[in-house]
Amino acid sequence: MTGLPLDTIKGFSDAHPKPSELHFQYGTAGFRTLGNTLDSVIFRVGILAGLRSKKLDGRTIGVMVTASHNPEQDNGVKLVDPRGEMLETSWEAHATVLANAPTTDALLEALEVLVASAKIDLSKPSRVVYARDTRPSAPALISALEDGFKALGVEARDGGVTTTPILHYLVKAINTKGTSESYGEDSEDGYYTKLSESFKKLIAGRTKPGPLVIDCANGVGAHAAAKLAAYLGETLPLILENTATSTPGTLNDSCGADYVKTLQKLPPNLVDTMKPGQRACSLDGDADRLMYYYLDERGLFHMLDGDKIAALVAAFIVELVKLAGLDSEVKVGVVQTAYANGASTKYLAERLPVKCVPTGVKHLHHAAEHYNIGVYFEANGHGTVIFSQETQEKLAKYEPSTPAQSTALNHLINLTQLINQTVGDALSDMLLVEVVLAHKSYSGVEWNSLYADLPNRLVKVVVGDRNSFKTEDAERRLVNPPGLQAKIDDLVQRYEGGRSFVRPSGTEDVVRVYAEAAVKAQADELAFRVAGLVYDEAGGDASKRPKEFLP
Repeated sequence: MTGLPLDTIKGFSDAHPKPSELHFQYGTAGFRTLGNTLDSVIFRVGILAGLRSKKLDGRTIGVMVTASHNPEQDNGVKLVDPRGEMLETSWEAHATVLANAPTTDALLEALEVLVASAKIDLSKPSRVVYARDTRPSAPALISALEDGFKALGVEARDGGVTTTPILHYLVKAINTKGTSESYGEDSEDGYYTKLSESFKKLIAGRTKPGPLVIDCANGVGAHAAAKLAAYLGETLPLILENTATSTPGTLNDSCGADYVKTLQKLPPNLVDTMKPGQRACSLDGDADRLMYYYLDERGLFHMLDGDKIAALVAAFIVELVKLAGLDSEVKVGVVQTAYANGASTKYLAERLPVKCVPTGVKHLHHAAEHYNIGVYFEANGHGTVIFSQETQEKLAKYEPSTPAQSTALNHLINLTQLINQTVGDALSDMLLVEVVLAHKSYSGVEWNSLYADLPNRLVKVVVGDRNSFKTEDAERRLVNPPGLQAKIDDLVQRYEGGRSFVRPSGTEDVVRVYAEAAVKAQADELAFRVAGLVYDEAGGDASKRPKEFLP
């Protein structure tokens, strides 16, 4: 077995020294922090991606340079495994170790330990496809990444400036090319063709949708939406807003999915565009989250978030499976987190199995894979639908006995092509929503009336050590500090429709408190009372207790 090209790696590594005062952590979103601090990390990720490919027998690994919904000064990087899924959890630790090696010599040592412990055959080929979003810091970081590829001799393909979901699509398409599981042509053109052709089939014979406004967050989704619009033609007219991808400081600024979800209002520059009844949606900075909304006849704003999308889509798929005569063989399930609105959980649980998992896309994705058809959406608008390979084969072979069954079957098969099953994809999800609205003849009003959200409130409590808070039952109950959950339970019982949970943040020293109740004022009060309990438990000085925490 050949060894690592240590001299070559050393030569490149010396040009990308690690900042001594910083510690980097690979989390759910990969590495993410200020873009101007990431040079050494991204270089090392280039080497890691090459080693991951060698470990997996030369299959292609994806690398995406993005910070999604974060402010423009941030950037980040994440790796994508061969089926288009997130990096295997055990390798997150390897990424963190390599990123924090203080010197070139320490990096070389860490690489040798990794090769030995992971039993990587260095004689295997290494192949990577990589891409970036529109952030100003990206070109320099891509240069560092390419140095990482050169250091290990990686065969690298540049996917250019594109969305995170398209990069995930490319990874799966490359790795399944020429097999029975072929995912599509491994190019951007292949992606747009696959989505637009299946969309056109699905809405054939339906009333043509009116124009849809898309807030592109001044991010890479603006490029992708413009290309998609050309493929869709007149089938779905798109009105693109917030497309200033080269204007400094505009990315995710007062626009985008995260802005809409957090502030629950229109992006300011859509106020003049939007008319009552107009459908609109917002993408985030790398186009993997989607938030829908509309104005009613009085001009009032109504948000249709990930929970509303899950309810719309899951109920439609259950209906199609039943119409196709497959309900005894194909089981549909929904996966949510504790942040899902209680009203959405109730609506869904009356129609199909619902599972709650800890926060984080990887938990949702893995749980969804346990169903024949698994639907998952976080309330923030990130989600997709996964059809198991066995289910896709069943749909291909199934012989319907009536014309109605045949129609429903064709719709299901086309949905497997329309939906980007590798990851949440705002553009694919947008087309999916438009299909359901066309089939049901729903406007935003009918969609929104599927259920009424329970009033809710989210509060952050700054604590000295978030690690002293431990949870169980998919983060819905505290086991540590002892006794605190009993006090929360006691409070919750005093409120009609009351529900509250406390969980430590995965990224900062805060504890998040979520509360619901039948009335908005009560949801606010419950949230602040629970926050007060958390503040006291964290050893806070009662005299400095934040004023909004009620006694």
